[in-house]
Amino acid sequence: MNQQLDKRFVKLIFRLKQSLSRGHRELMTAASVAVCVLVLHSIGLLQSLELAALDQFFRLRPEEPPEERITIVVIDEAYLDEVGAWPIPDRKIAQLLQKLNVYKPRAIGLDIYRNLPVAPGNQELRNVYKLTPNLVGIELLANDKNVQVPPPVGLNQEQVGFNNVLYDPDGKVRRSLLYWHINNKAHESFALKLALLYLKPKGITPTKAKSNPKYLQLGKAVFTRFEANDGAYVRADAKGYQILTNFPKPKCQSLSGEFCSFRQVSMKDVLADKVQENLIKDRIILIGSTAPSLQDFVFIPYSSRMGTAKPVAGIQLQAYFISELISAALQGRPLLKVWTDLVEDLWIFMWSYLGAVTTWRIRHATRSFFSIIVSCFVLTLSAYFAFLYGWWIPLIPSLFSFGSSAIWMTSHIAHMQEEWKRSKEFLHHVINTIPDPIFVKNEQHQWIVLNEAYCRFIGYPNKLLIEKSDYDFFPKHEADVFRQQDDLVFRTQKPQEHEEEFTNADGQTHQIATKRSLHKDAAGNFFLVGVIRDITQRKLMEEQLKRTAAELFRSNNELKLKEDHLRYLAYHDPLTGLSNRKFFAEQLYESLHWAQHNNLLLGLLFIDLDGFKQVNDTLGHETGDRLLMTIAGRLSNSLRASDTVSRLGGDEFTIILRAIPNVKIAAKIAEKILSSITKPIVLDGYAIRISASIGISVYPYNSQDSETLMKQADAAMYRAKRLGKNRYEFA
Repeated sequence: MNQQLDKRFVKLIFRLKQSLSRGHRELMTAASVAVCVLVLHSIGLLQSLELAALDQFFRLRPEEPPEERITIVVIDEAYLDEVGAWPIPDRKIAQLLQKLNVYKPRAIGLDIYRNLPVAPGNQELRNVYKLTPNLVGIELLANDKNVQVPPPVGLNQEQVGFNNVLYDPDGKVRRSLLYWHINNKAHESFALKLALLYLKPKGITPTKAKSNPKYLQLGKAVFTRFEANDGAYVRADAKGYQILTNFPKPKCQSLSGEFCSFRQVSMKDVLADKVQENLIKDRIILIGSTAPSLQDFVFIPYSSRMGTAKPVAGIQLQAYFISELISAALQGRPLLKVWTDLVEDLWIFMWSYLGAVTTWRIRHATRSFFSIIVSCFVLTLSAYFAFLYGWWIPLIPSLFSFGSSAIWMTSHIAHMQEEWKRSKEFLHHVINTIPDPIFVKNEQHQWIVLNEAYCRFIGYPNKLLIEKSDYDFFPKHEADVFRQQDDLVFRTQKPQEHEEEFTNADGQTHQIATKRSLHKDAAGNFFLVGVIRDITQRKLMEEQLKRTAAELFRSNNELKLKEDHLRYLAYHDPLTGLSNRKFFAEQLYESLHWAQHNNLLLGLLFIDLDGFKQVNDTLGHETGDRLLMTIAGRLSNSLRASDTVSRLGGDEFTIILRAIPNVKIAAKIAEKILSSITKPIVLDGYAIRISASIGISVYPYNSQDSETLMKQADAAMYRAKRLGKNRYEFA
């Protein structure tokens, strides 16, 4: 009873070790992929994709109830043609404000710069300003006074909001400014001013948030301040009090126009008393231009469409901002928030680990592909539903990490299966040349390879034995011993030799010595190899096996050494040890393909030493060779690990600069190389000074193929020589 418990415990420990080993493999794969993705994310390579995914979520979100609190009075192209001038005269603006005041709007926003009087009617407009306390004008703030646009003349400063718009790298607007400090004075945005005027009768005023006094609270909403690396952003400008804008999507109220989210009436109709009172009374009235000739348009997430992008007018952008602020304060409409960096990193790692685990556990091409598709769909759907509730979680980095882990693990599994097949074929070929009975078992204790001697020894054909176990052919007491010895080898991973009884198909029992050993192929597959010998012939058989194994090992090592040596000779310069012209050509082709695939810059430097022929003629070729070796060493020490330096022949060298952010980096490296080369070189008591001329070509600015890049770098080098040497020139 105790022996059975011991056996079960040993089996449990062995299976636990196997499970931990596989989990370690999955964990390492997931961690490696996650780190790579996080690095790409941290340097901004995934920013544009993540912003595009966010835009797609905006476009897919359900429509919200129509916005009944905002009406836009538009100055369209037809009205401009009628007036015949821009800016519109002050008298027309005064008349418009008087018409609107009749219907008692909650607030009026004048989204038109009026910093200069436009005759006639300037005094009339100033008088209207004084009679309209709920009017908010607009200004443009900047630290440079030459860029600022002052507020309307005659309007109280408390009735002015700034109109600064934040643009992302792709030119779209996804953030809004609430406050901006200039000379220690706080300024409120145009949209915030109008929202506060609307909320004031409801007793809602700005306060410090209870959860974080640094944040603004307005009614039911806490406006989390935007940080430079929030969401997909990398080192973004976070000056002022910015927020991520969760653009509303009100249901269209008319069939005309692509962007019809907010009620619009023309200035001409207001002046002609053709606008219904309910479209003005107790609403926020925004006055601004939609005329194409004035070019007051911006791009927002809703702008993108299939094959084109439709901008919205600046006045509509302000309407989006105001609607978001009011809805958040009154109804608690979700604002756009992001996770902390730690939570985002863990989320990305979790999906990387899920991709590795899913692929490793399934190990079936069709089922793995289906599970990957389902997982990606679940991830995208989760990110979308989180977005609907106001959370922007990383989608593209998570998909990258999940897909990369799955692909990596799939490649590893395919490699394991291929190596397993090769191992079986190799073992079958080798062991059939050995007269001793030999068997090979997998981790399930099944025979996978048997030589002919073993089949003759046991008395059964090979086809009958393959994928069967000892219990199918031997008495139980013998099979128990075989299984015990196999488990010992699998558990300890050390060779074991044991004397056993062996009964063949004819019922004859032999005393044998079986030597078992555990082997692992290049993909990590384990298999047990057993060699059976009669006790009387054991010594002789052991020596024969050792000689065979040693010969195989020696032959393999000799072939490997020869292969490594031939490869080195084929790809390296025998004098300097640098890569040669052939290796350079292959590396340049691969580097260009990689740069094109990843949309990166690549620099090519063509270097020719100045005055090298004179050194050769004066001090001899041996000294010239030593000089070349010294220069090669200095070139190698001046580069990054990712760069490649090659010697084409004579005193000509090339350098491939991979993944440079801009051409200035190539110039800095060239300067570093020139400085290194011009340092004195002492050979045989002579202090030799030498310089170099460098030509630089850059992919994709100069060319997109290797041959043209090389020619342009060569021409630039000759131009550097003509211009005085010891310098570099760009193609």
